[in-house]
Amino acid sequence: MSALPNENIRQLEEKIAYLERHVTEQDKAMLEMADDIARLRREMLRFRERLSDGGAGSGPEERSPVDERPPHY
Repeated sequence: MSALPNENIRQLEEKIAYLERHVTEQDKAMLEMADDIARLRREMLRFRERLSDGGAGSGPEERSPVDERPPHY
């Protein structure tokens, strides 16, 4: 019966190793998502600033969707 406790310990060690790897992968995914969210917030802020400026300072190549003609014209 001495082999049984050793087998249980080995199984627990395997589970702990799996969980540690899983936590590490989750941490990495969370950091990537946090970076993506920060980037998207910066982009959204720039878009809001452009909208609140009313397009002031935009060049001739930048038109508002209202000024654009549909593609079939």
